[in-house]
Amino acid sequence: MPESILEISGLSKVYKGGTRALDNVDLSIRKGEIFALLGPNGAGKTTLIGAVCGLVRPSSGTMTAFGHDLARDWRRARARIGLVPQELATDMFETVWRAVAYSQGLFGKPYDAERLEDILKGLSLWDKRDAQIRALSGGMKRRVLIAKALAHDPELLFLDEPTAGVDVELRKSMWQQIAALKERGVTIILTTHYIEEAEEMADRVGIIQGGRILMVDEKRAMMERLGTTEAVIALAAPLAALPPEIAAFPVELDAGRTCLTYRGGNGQGGGRAQVAQLAQALTRAGIEYLSLDIHDSSLEDIFVGLLGEGRAA
Repeated sequence: MPESILEISGLSKVYKGGTRALDNVDLSIRKGEIFALLGPNGAGKTTLIGAVCGLVRPSSGTMTAFGHDLARDWRRARARIGLVPQELATDMFETVWRAVAYSQGLFGKPYDAERLEDILKGLSLWDKRDAQIRALSGGMKRRVLIAKALAHDPELLFLDEPTAGVDVELRKSMWQQIAALKERGVTIILTTHYIEEAEEMADRVGIIQGGRILMVDEKRAMMERLGTTEAVIALAAPLAALPPEIAAFPVELDAGRTCLTYRGGNGQGGGRAQVAQLAQALTRAGIEYLSLDIHDSSLEDIFVGLLGEGRAA
């Protein structure tokens, strides 16, 4: 089992008006992983990040990072944590170089021009190093936030909606940069509205709603356990009734009796194997079909389903 570098236990945050932003959150983050925290707006994602990074004071609970209690020894722990916030919060009239250099010194790091150059080149910001931040595009401004967060070489990096508002090409480029950070041994906690990002990059996924963690699991295990396969089979002729060998599968015949829908298995292959068996059974039964469309549920399908269950609860 990989070493845990962040332990959160019983964490709650209740604001003066009675709003409960976090509700008894327990979470353990493993060294070197990419952990995706998913949830709708107002679920508590940013509050949780703010609590770890010292921007929000919890009402109760404990947090330990790198063996340091974040309530008592926050300075030593915070020096090893980086944050890319959701909102752009920096001096718009500052140059890229000076803004990133300032962040390097903010956590007691000596000025290191070579390291700053590496960071800016890695984020395709080197040519913009003397430009004022206000003159940059939205995507470039977001890259500056990442550069500032990396300036003190954090071991744990929080990315709060890092690709919000950027185009698809830039988003994929940033995915590559995040993967490169992981290769260097940086542990990453990512929040995102683009669930395909979590599906692409995350090792584990946590789902939060109403300040409560609904589920934490390995991404692959979650998709295997909760994913499903759906197949829609267009029949060549109406079917009066399902033969027993076909009715044994998890299928439904539509009102027009010309379309058969299969739902079952899992999203990692089991369902597809059963669809193949169903197709063979149809052939053996002499039932002709015109087409077969098959779809495995994505992480987004699972996410939406879990949130629906959470609301029902």
